[in-house]
Amino acid sequence: MKASNNFNRLENRLQSETGKAIAAFNMIEDGDTILACMSGGKDSYTMLAVLMALQKRAPIDFKIIAMNLDQKHPGFPEDVLPDYLEAVGVPYRIVEADTHAIVKEKVPEGKTTCSLCSRLRRGVIYRTAKELGANKIALGHHRDDIVETFFLNMFFGGKMKAMPPKLATDDGAHVVIRPLAFCKESDIATYARGKAFPIIPCNLCGSQENLQRQKVKEMLHQWERETPGRVDNVFRALSNVVPSHLADTDLFDFKGLASDLATVSEDALFGDATFAQTPLVFAGGTETRMSFIRPEARPAPPSGLAPETTRAAGQEAAR
Repeated sequence: MKASNNFNRLENRLQSETGKAIAAFNMIEDGDTILACMSGGKDSYTMLAVLMALQKRAPIDFKIIAMNLDQKHPGFPEDVLPDYLEAVGVPYRIVEADTHAIVKEKVPEGKTTCSLCSRLRRGVIYRTAKELGANKIALGHHRDDIVETFFLNMFFGGKMKAMPPKLATDDGAHVVIRPLAFCKESDIATYARGKAFPIIPCNLCGSQENLQRQKVKEMLHQWERETPGRVDNVFRALSNVVPSHLADTDLFDFKGLASDLATVSEDALFGDATFAQTPLVFAGGTETRMSFIRPEARPAPPSGLAPETTRAAGQEAAR
């Protein structure tokens, strides 16, 4: 019973986090047709299960069509996904496109095939959505994928760019959504084991070991072991961006910034303060030196002496 209660809490958490992401980015609206892309991995199975659960109690009407792209990888189990989708009762399409042969033809042996494979796959998915009348395309990327992509772009591309929870396709014909954007990969993995999804291996193409993403994933796992919660903080930072504290002149008008127009928090100049501190006061100076002290360290004025006189005396003493 305890395990069942834990699983129910996990399922409720995933549904709640997905619902929050959908609401935060207005991912799904009344009348939408969602093409849910199924790879056969834990993420897409979880996404479909959560979307179907939310569909039953959502205050709006939307359709879900599950889709799997059979790229003709050797050893791909063709019956696994159709059998599962039939069993859960969701409309689906199995789309066949031999992208594997194209990739093998174009990419030299030993090189990463992911870029070309991704472009080919994306084109097929967009065309499928058009044919089926789907205006939204749902992908199973989660919080950890988004953070990993952020570091990949920063380390290897010189850009502060992640994986958006929602975006429009280049031609503006469709909107791509990532409903699991707020969900942790560890929660998804636990949920998938509990549901006993018929997982299809993700290493059929043979290129996974060469991915830079795996190295970034290992780095984040190490960080999380050393400082639990660090990945959460990185993800929160992606939605708490302050352009005036970066260096992109397209996002902030640094050239036009003048002292009388400054709106930047002064804390950022020297680091955010984590506790209250009364500002130091000017104690005096010479031609080459100036001194600031704590207010409480400033000598009390002699009885009957005006404050202006005391300050003048202090400045004279500093000389």
